[in-house]
Amino acid sequence: MRTVDLLIEPRWVIPVVPKGTVLTDHAVVVDAGRIVDVLPAEEARSKYEARKHDVLEQSVVMPGFVNLHTHAAMNLVRGLGADLPLMDWLTTKIWPAEGKLMSDEFVEEGSFLAGLELTASGVTTANDSYFFPEAAARGLNRAGLRAAVSAIVIGFPSAWAKNDAEYLEKGEALLKRYAGSDTVKITVGPHAPYTVSDEAFKRCAELSNAYDAPIHIHVNETAGEVADSIRLHGVRPIERLRRLGLLNERLIAVHSVHADAGDIAAMAEAGASMCHCPCSNLKLASGFAPVAAFMKAGVNVGIGTDGAASNDKLDMLGETRLAAMLAKAVAGDTTTATVADMLYAATMGGAKALGWEKLIGSVEIGKAADLIAVDLSGVGTLPIQDPAAQLLYAADRENIVRTWANGELIASRDKTMGKTAWHKAEIRPEEIQALAEKWQNRI
Repeated sequence: MRTVDLLIEPRWVIPVVPKGTVLTDHAVVVDAGRIVDVLPAEEARSKYEARKHDVLEQSVVMPGFVNLHTHAAMNLVRGLGADLPLMDWLTTKIWPAEGKLMSDEFVEEGSFLAGLELTASGVTTANDSYFFPEAAARGLNRAGLRAAVSAIVIGFPSAWAKNDAEYLEKGEALLKRYAGSDTVKITVGPHAPYTVSDEAFKRCAELSNAYDAPIHIHVNETAGEVADSIRLHGVRPIERLRRLGLLNERLIAVHSVHADAGDIAAMAEAGASMCHCPCSNLKLASGFAPVAAFMKAGVNVGIGTDGAASNDKLDMLGETRLAAMLAKAVAGDTTTATVADMLYAATMGGAKALGWEKLIGSVEIGKAADLIAVDLSGVGTLPIQDPAAQLLYAADRENIVRTWANGELIASRDKTMGKTAWHKAEIRPEEIQALAEKWQNRI
């Protein structure tokens, strides 16, 4: 009998790969941070002796969520500028507040607090876009998350860098420093077509090519952005990115609300990914992304929460549910954006976009044990006819009772008391409150 670190024995396992599979009365075996077996529970008990044995009756175990787009530290400006259009919201509320607060300390502490919310919500990997990316990585890692962070490039000075050359220089240094890390990945992060020059875009493409790094960019978010691109550059944003060398299998096109058929076809041909952030798109009245059309064309789709300032919850399960329902409504087709499609998007879709599909995103032997358990025993999810469908459409993030990263329990929720414990961060509720108030009082 082999001794292993952890034997997880739920009622169901949704491995995500193969898509649409639900395993009943199976166990997930974890050792040294990796999944070493997935097999019937009775067989697992006879084959393995575990140092820890977690029996989770009426729970689903599945891969941790991959939040493909967020601005973690912006949870410290959560609630500013409700009911404003995107550009008014940015120029009159968010950018002035960031101008007052922006620092390494602000980003690290804000990212840490966001990381606590994310891990309690079943997220094990976050793809962040913000200033001071190394500070964001420290904060997210401290909470227990695997972090992808953008080497941001934006066409105005900030506390992080004063011009394009400095943004790019600092970004390349980060790409070198974290090459090969499986807890921090650096992405090339041109902010958006309306804030980045052609020359800076070309340099971003060169960095992405040289370091095989994903390109993380807001694109086709608003109708105004598209109209301005045509007016100023003579082409739509995706075509501009193509001409400048950024449209390829490493591109993560965040929002993609106003993508047309030509954009979708070009992205599919290039092997690019799109990241859907429905709550933010709705709150800012940006529109409805054609998710079903992207999926039909074969474009890899991931899900993101965006930042807490424009959402205002970092709730990947809720985001994925909304994404599924909106996709059906926009397409006028209940058979599109299936449960299996959407659970894949929220896990493997994000992993694939980040180039981490061999490490995370599914419950497969050899992958990192980044896992969650979702309890379906409550009155809101019973009776259980279809565990996958009820996980997506009936469960809430409060039903997530375990979050593991590399086989380590990083967050758990007592389903009776409703209290969350963070095991890696080891922080008390009063400390969380004090940290939030520290920054609230500076705005």
